[in-house]
Amino acid sequence: MDRSILEVFDNPYPDRDYLVKHVCPEFTSVCPKTGNPDFATITIEYVPDRKCVELKSLKYYFFAYRNQGIFYEAVVNKILDDLVAVCQPRRMMVTGEFNVRGGIYSVVTASYVADEQNLAQL
Repeated sequence: MDRSILEVFDNPYPDRDYLVKHVCPEFTSVCPKTGNPDFATITIEYVPDRKCVELKSLKYYFFAYRNQGIFYEAVVNKILDDLVAVCQPRRMMVTGEFNVRGGIYSVVTASYVADEQNLAQL
């Protein structure tokens, strides 16, 4: 899962707060314990600052997880870290809704909020 796959473009409205929501209902990774596939819906919600994530690159980034052994918590936090690194949003939340496995349905959410000091440095 190389974050260099992710591409960004200039935010057409950098002076306005608005919400961008991307939903990937066909996310797949692999359980590192069993080797079985894990299926999830990944939702990304963010308020961009100067950059927005480009969707085709986001799709290829998600595809890179298909054969990767990784826990749910790590998936969601890695996606958040990588997206924050490349597009430096004002706010971002990543939610992974993982399909039932072993009778348990899991939802993992991770959030980021840029503080005023961070925004001033961008």
